Amino acid sequence: MDKILVIAPSWVGDMVMSQTLLKQLKRDYPSCQIDVLVNSWAQDVTKRMPEVNQVLVNPFAHGELNLRKRWQLGRQLRQYNYSHCIVLPNSLKSALIPWFASIPKRIGFVGEMRYGLLNEIYRLDKQNLPLMIDRFCALANQGQAVPQISYPQFTIDLTHQQSLVRSLNLDLTKPIICFCPAAEYGPAKRWLPEHFAKLALILIEHGYQVWIMGSNKDITIAQQIINYTNSPPQLINLCGKTNLVEVIDLLALASSVVSNDSGLMHIACAVNIPVIAIYGSSSASFTPPLSKYATIIQSNQPCAPCFARTCQYGHYRCLSEITPELIWQHLQNILPT
Repeated sequence: MDKILVIAPSWVGDMVMSQTLLKQLKRDYPSCQIDVLVNSWAQDVTKRMPEVNQVLVNPFAHGELNLRKRWQLGRQLRQYNYSHCIVLPNSLKSALIPWFASIPKRIGFVGEMRYGLLNEIYRLDKQNLPLMIDRFCALANQGQAVPQISYPQFTIDLTHQQSLVRSLNLDLTKPIICFCPAAEYGPAKRWLPEHFAKLALILIEHGYQVWIMGSNKDITIAQQIINYTNSPPQLINLCGKTNLVEVIDLLALASSVVSNDSGLMHIACAVNIPVIAIYGSSSASFTPPLSKYATIIQSNQPCAPCFARTCQYGHYRCLSEITPELIWQHLQNILPT
């Protein structure tokens, strides 16, 4: 039996998209065992990936080298007798651990000149592999494009879901629209709080309730939305009250999700519900929402996409000109009547 270690990417959204590779590995090696080395902030995502056998927590902070600690971790991993390791990040640091672990096949793109650390190494052809999922899956196909890629699809724990509904005192009598108003990258990827607020009022007027989803870091944004609306009871702030695996199970209850280009957008797509994905400074040409139920909304501003964290001009028109009324029109096309 092949035992495969996958060194996971750092961002939650990228971790969601990496399930495309895990699905590919299971097709190619049906009896393989896949373990994932993942950062603590993204590990909950793997709990809804049926392809994963074991989750190993990557103990390193973003950018941390710490050669001695990496050597120690690599030595510890030798006990698992992995036959393969696929390294998804392109950094030199990420290739050190499988080398220290003496894994026979260490696979990845050249990245930061990783010759020797990796022994099945490929040059990235960006033209033939335009999407991140193309690049992930190519590492299971000798660096070549995979013709058909299966999108991420999470399992939902219905018992856990109902327990969450009770513990959070949620009411399911009205249909639910979830908002994911944050984006870790920066404000140039975040639709305006006042726009989210106006859309919430439109939805409430039409009989919906709105759940705002996010982490502790997103409480301020959620509160801004609530302040713009004068706190109607149908607008519920769940930011900071749930972990990622709980968010997955709760999103599955929604009729639709309105989200920025973020990790939660990719999670919402992976639970197969309709998603309105709003793009500002980023582009759907590299990390699009991976769902046939997703609608991409982006402006035609000449400066977009700029891929910046903040707007260099200070106007954020790529986001502000996407109006709540426009999003409501798109929602009406996908919501059940």
